[in-house]
Amino acid sequence: MSETTNFALPLLDGGQAQKHVTVNEALARIDALGQIVIQSSTISLPPVGVPDGQVWSVPAGGVNAWAGQAGRLALASNGGWIFVDPQVGWQAWQVETGDFRTYDGSGWRKRPAAQSESGAATSFLVEEFDHSFQAGGAHSSIGVIPAMSVVLGVTCRVITQETGSLSSWKFGVAGAHDRYGSGLGIAKNTWGRGITGSPVTYYSDTPLLVTPENGDFDGVGVVRFAVHLAFLNVPQPV
Repeated sequence: MSETTNFALPLLDGGQAQKHVTVNEALARIDALGQIVIQSSTISLPPVGVPDGQVWSVPAGGVNAWAGQAGRLALASNGGWIFVDPQVGWQAWQVETGDFRTYDGSGWRKRPAAQSESGAATSFLVEEFDHSFQAGGAHSSIGVIPAMSVVLGVTCRVITQETGSLSSWKFGVAGAHDRYGSGLGIAKNTWGRGITGSPVTYYSDTPLLVTPENGDFDGVGVVRFAVHLAFLNVPQPV
């Protein structure tokens, strides 16, 4: 046995020369994997000049030093890379998405509330996107409520003031224009919190419908929407 089971730490051989090289590599792995912070899981080109200890998850199609390392963790060390295979159940903070992830054997998934041995899971997620008010009347958002999700509610905050002729605005979905709020303010940092009395399931991607009240939008303001939802992950392939 030349390395440990979980972190693949290199083990010393009896009478080994330059033991410090092996020990230092083991320490570098412990330092990076003890509290995993993944910078990104989508960048395929190895970044240059990153600090030692940074961790990246190599996606499919990695090039240069990451070629052939898809699915592995790349640990920056002494100007190069140390590669480690993640294990089922490892958890990490992902900087790119700003959330905790759990490795389920095939990829890093948003941390579930509950998970079975086969990978079936219940996840509570917040899908956030910014929406620019369009000039005129009611219009749909480009960002959507994702398909096959159970929505508990939708919140919002105006991040750039809307200056149209409207007095307020409402938002919901087609057929329920004010499901998530009405009489909402147009000034910067005004907000809304729409909680569904009974969670609503959306079976296909569904845009939000944004509607002015007592006037029109002039297309200036921006609002940030956050969809609070539950999502069911199926068991892993066998």
